[in-house]
Amino acid sequence: MNDLSFTVPLWAWAAVTLVIAVMLAVDLIAHRDNHVIGFKEAAVWSAVWIAIGLAFGLVLLLWQGGEVSSTYYAGYLIEKALSIDNVFVFALVFSFFAVPDAYQHKILFWGVIGALAARLVFIFVGAELLRLFFWSAYLFGAFLIWTGYKMAVSKDEEVHPDRNPVVRLVQKVVPTDARFHGDRFFTRIDGRRVATLLFVALVAVEATDLIFAVDSVAAILAITTNTFLVWTANAFAVLGLRSLYFCLAGLLRRFTHLHYGLAVLLAFAGVKLILSETPVGKLPIPLTLGVITTTITVSIVWSLITTRGQTTGTAPDAAKAGDPSSASAPPRRPAVRHGADEDVP
Repeated sequence: MNDLSFTVPLWAWAAVTLVIAVMLAVDLIAHRDNHVIGFKEAAVWSAVWIAIGLAFGLVLLLWQGGEVSSTYYAGYLIEKALSIDNVFVFALVFSFFAVPDAYQHKILFWGVIGALAARLVFIFVGAELLRLFFWSAYLFGAFLIWTGYKMAVSKDEEVHPDRNPVVRLVQKVVPTDARFHGDRFFTRIDGRRVATLLFVALVAVEATDLIFAVDSVAAILAITTNTFLVWTANAFAVLGLRSLYFCLAGLLRRFTHLHYGLAVLLAFAGVKLILSETPVGKLPIPLTLGVITTTITVSIVWSLITTRGQTTGTAPDAAKAGDPSSASAPPRRPAVRHGADEDVP
């Protein structure tokens, strides 16, 4: 599979890793008080993350030239678009478990760290498979086309976080109390260390993101198998996911046709990946960028036009800060174990 090839020195990997670590540390410090994140604050942080992601493309332009920079931007755009679908699922998980607004950022913070780790593994495994076995491009391509089809026809299917096998396994293996204990993932009840409902919600977010990670990594590998570009595009897109959630929470109900656009992008990535191992070869990056930007723009504008005049509100039935009972419908939770409890770090 022909692809961009350039030497990435160890210091470049170290520098990018350091930048990501610093950004995570700044974000953690800025939200250490568990305050409720409003639209204005989320919009500012979203602008910061997007600016950093776009600026890295300029660094690549000066360092390696226009083709590398354009490839990075194509990967960044498709990852950013697919991350919007994550937002829908996060809203559902938070609503299902009635997670108070003030604690949602903590779940997303640790969720993003898990997402980065999972994507890093998938990137190197996927890129190596494509390098060693040319026919794996057909498998990945078919998988993306099938995923796009399923996204287009199954968007309205109800998702049940409590039925996720990973969540079920955690509840069976780890003693769990079906209540929130502030922002703690673990607490003590009758001297026994148990997981809180906040930890169960975190596991649900991590488990669902694993599915998104497979889709998104496969999609960007259709654009390039250069691990440095794939990793940086993924990382800078995912880092802004928390702010994106709080920024778009009030608009989620209006993105009624966005899933069609994402489905088209996944299918396009699948076709592109398959064609790369045929006489047609890899499609030019300008064409890829054009398809991505046009598809995203059309699906969002189409959604906003058809839902014009509708009220937005917050994320679907999200719980209000400090009051989990404020969700519109009580979530199903594991059986509550009663007893005196004592919070621990």
